[in-house]
Amino acid sequence: MSRPSHGRVVPARPFRHQPGDTLFTALVAAMGRIGRNKPDQWEDQKPGSYTYGDLLKMTLALGRLAGKFTREGEHVGVLMPNMAATMGLMIGLSAFRRVPCMLNYTAGTEGMQSACQAARVRTVFTSRVFLEKAALTEQAQALEGVELRYLEDLRKEFSLADKAWLMGFALWFPLRAVPKGDPEAPAVVLFTSGSEGKPKGVVLSHRALLANVAQVLANFDLGPPEVFINALPIFHSFGLTAGTLLPLVSGARLMLYTSPLHFKVIPQLVREKRCTVMFGTGTFFNHYARNAEPGDLGSLKFVVAGAEKLAEGVRQTWREKFGIDILEGYGATETAPILSVNHPGKNRPGTVGPLLPGVEAQIIPVPGIEHGGELHVRGPNLMSGYYRFDTPGLLEPPNSEAGAGWYNTGDVVDLDADGYLSIQGRLKRFAKVAGEMVSLEVVEAIARSVSGEAMHAATCISDEGRGEVIILFTTDSELTREQLAAAAKGLGYPEIALPRRIRVVDNLPLLGSGKVDYVRLKQHAHLG
Repeated sequence: MSRPSHGRVVPARPFRHQPGDTLFTALVAAMGRIGRNKPDQWEDQKPGSYTYGDLLKMTLALGRLAGKFTREGEHVGVLMPNMAATMGLMIGLSAFRRVPCMLNYTAGTEGMQSACQAARVRTVFTSRVFLEKAALTEQAQALEGVELRYLEDLRKEFSLADKAWLMGFALWFPLRAVPKGDPEAPAVVLFTSGSEGKPKGVVLSHRALLANVAQVLANFDLGPPEVFINALPIFHSFGLTAGTLLPLVSGARLMLYTSPLHFKVIPQLVREKRCTVMFGTGTFFNHYARNAEPGDLGSLKFVVAGAEKLAEGVRQTWREKFGIDILEGYGATETAPILSVNHPGKNRPGTVGPLLPGVEAQIIPVPGIEHGGELHVRGPNLMSGYYRFDTPGLLEPPNSEAGAGWYNTGDVVDLDADGYLSIQGRLKRFAKVAGEMVSLEVVEAIARSVSGEAMHAATCISDEGRGEVIILFTTDSELTREQLAAAAKGLGYPEIALPRRIRVVDNLPLLGSGKVDYVRLKQHAHLG
């Protein structure tokens, strides 16, 4: 393996986990530890709750049913919300050697169509009730070259022989009821948001997903006493691994909710269900804080922010209003997704914590950026590779300047003497202004220091005289360049970090993950 002769190498911390599991065997093992019939393990928006035995039954039945309409090795679309049945279908498909491809239903018909092409999906399992409630029926039916299979229609396909197999054999001997699994086989395909063009399919093996769960559990004591609430979509890695697989494996209880955008409902659910663990984005936490009463979130013990930089104002609001110290973490879909996270009792605000055990890193210098460099990583939680729109179904293994088997995060980071990681920004989110590299995240930080309650996002467009100019979009109609200049001076940032133009908007465009949609933002910037 080739390595660059420059850059800082960060060796992996020791890490042990059992690499032979699949998602299905992990479910069976958790049931063995926690109990088949322990009540209230999972809840969703349907009445009642689910035991591990219920989850196993659902997984076996849906996996067998889906197998009637698909072939072994086939890539199968899953177009479903945050429901226990969605996880049963996903794990069931992989248990019967199909590859579930989780479609992002917020991406529209074009985004879903591109995802289906990249992963060569020809059959999509969905629900009529879900499509109707989410106003997605026309979008789903507009998909070309894809056959929709509705879960409501599958019940009549479950024959007497199937029922006898399930009730008389599979539920009691689950490991003998499905083919022997391969931990290196694809467990799921997730799709990037398409911020770089067409969405890419990220192929995550059973090994990668379960290794990431084990890496987190090495730092967090999570188990049956805890109650997770997960409103982050399962079609994103943060919602899948952190919000759903962590409680599945650890035995913690889980409340699944269908949308992170219901800002008034979610704090009430936290209070009602006495939830103790919550993952989310800074944007969502900002909205929850605005809509929650002080007592609504008092049961939370672990609140972890990721997917975007956490604004200091949001951190302070949670600390002052709820007495909760948000832990910030960092990751990427390609790493299943968590790479680093602050620990309870060892939280260092402004950083995203130390790298998880088992993650090896190289920080490679970037011309024009004085401190830190571009982060390249490898570890047991790394993806198997990409499916790209232009080469459908062809797996492209990870490879970067650091060598084969390494992944280039595209993020510029710095590492302090104690191993805590600080994110300076995505390399693609730097503007080159008059020959100087300026982080657009610094521009946003300056705006937040002036107007902490509003939302701000910076982008850049080409300019003949300066190379690029920075444009700040904000929901604060009173924000001025003079205020930003004074704040930048006080924070020690140069004048070159100030936006050339300020545009006031009612709302910033968001992706389904809660991140700002910078592709649409740049399009708005070009429109004048």
